[in-house]
Amino acid sequence: MASTKSDDVPLRQIDQWRWEIPPSYKPGMRVPGLVYADEHLLSQIREDQALEQVANVAFLPGIVRYSLAMPDIHWGYGFPVGGVAATCLEDGVISPGGIGFDINCGTRLLSTNLEEHEVRPRLDDLATALFHNVPSGVGVSGRLRLGESDLEQVLRKGAQWALEQGYGEPEDIEVTEENGCLVGADPHEVSNKARERGKPQLGTLGSGNHFLEVQAVERIYQPEIAQVAGLLHVGQVAIFIHTGSRGLGHQVCDDFLRVMGKASVRYGIALPDRQLACAPIGSAEGKAYLAAMAAAANFAWANRQCITHWVRESFTRVLGRGKRDLDMSLIYDVCHNIAKIETYQIDGKPRRLCVHRKGATRAFPAGHPGVPARYQSVGQPVLIPGDMGRYSYVAVGTQRAIAESFGSTCHGAGRVQSRSAAKRSLQGVDMVRELGSRGIVVKAHSPHLLTEEAPQAYKDVAEVMEVVDRAGLSRPVARLRPLAVVKG
Repeated sequence: MASTKSDDVPLRQIDQWRWEIPPSYKPGMRVPGLVYADEHLLSQIREDQALEQVANVAFLPGIVRYSLAMPDIHWGYGFPVGGVAATCLEDGVISPGGIGFDINCGTRLLSTNLEEHEVRPRLDDLATALFHNVPSGVGVSGRLRLGESDLEQVLRKGAQWALEQGYGEPEDIEVTEENGCLVGADPHEVSNKARERGKPQLGTLGSGNHFLEVQAVERIYQPEIAQVAGLLHVGQVAIFIHTGSRGLGHQVCDDFLRVMGKASVRYGIALPDRQLACAPIGSAEGKAYLAAMAAAANFAWANRQCITHWVRESFTRVLGRGKRDLDMSLIYDVCHNIAKIETYQIDGKPRRLCVHRKGATRAFPAGHPGVPARYQSVGQPVLIPGDMGRYSYVAVGTQRAIAESFGSTCHGAGRVQSRSAAKRSLQGVDMVRELGSRGIVVKAHSPHLLTEEAPQAYKDVAEVMEVVDRAGLSRPVARLRPLAVVKG
């Protein structure tokens, strides 16, 4: 029986924060693997097959420089969660396993002018309102009913569609990655089954690790940058949203995994793991997947935009104050399951690459053309959620990330226990009571979900943040802690 660990994967230590998997480890690796971790995180990473997957990704045709692994890495489908790989447009491939089932799963953060002491007495009412106004759970239907023409516009326009329907403010779009719409989307490449799954789910949170949290600023590391973002002082209340493209994105991935499985054979692509099924970027299959993926990504941006509207609505109703009075401004929206066509210097020349980020976040520096005008002087905000019992981070991208990791950094804490293992190890633990003892209000459909998502099931995101900071991929700006948590 094959090992469930990565103990056999050889690692050469480059420095305290970087480890290399040599291409000699497996005949067929085209590039080395590069893992960002300290020794403690590495011991946790070795507990599953994630490092083996890093080596397997290095087999992809056209891969450039490294198969990368962020410190929140854990075992996933094909690519590890926390994996990054860039492939050349000329001779490279696109792999749905390098994006994942929840296309454009991402995060957004809203600031307010509220203080923790103001919301603490109404925290339970706020959590209840958010739980009811933002539907959550597996397969749950939302408040919107989309016709076929409506869905087509969502898939083409993304967050802009939501704005046109009155869900949000124009400023929201300006601080959303890609302005909330990925070019090249073609709704006709999205299957009828994916459409039917998506129609009732716009404006819903979903389940698993998706969440909606009321948070308070706990620490500010870089006041000047925090000021630009709207995080002004300790005790300020913010709202963190984490969700994606729901059943529509899942079905797009499922549909194209079958397409890519056949394509890999047709194009003679040898892979060590069939979950890495892929096709040349310029092939009919590659173009079709990219068009469908972009449509699913746009659905996700529209989804988070609608949720933002209902979050604002919930706060105004519970607190009896207007949206403008609360100054509920979007800080940023960033995705962490996506493929993007981006340009990087390779061997001293600019090359257009297809950058797969699966459980990894874009981290562009100050002055980069992809950074919104508001953040040009400081760099793109990076939103890094932790677990529901500890803290989350706001960071900024760096020039080092552009030079080394294709403008990428971590996306969260990363699991150390599978959901089933968490349920076994925490059987009988009352997570509502445990979190309540820390002053955290929790609303969820099922106590089992809370056990699966317990803080003990995740790495400490502070350790993850330290690695990407010391490695130079992103710099912490502020730390926030949860006050109220809404889970599917």
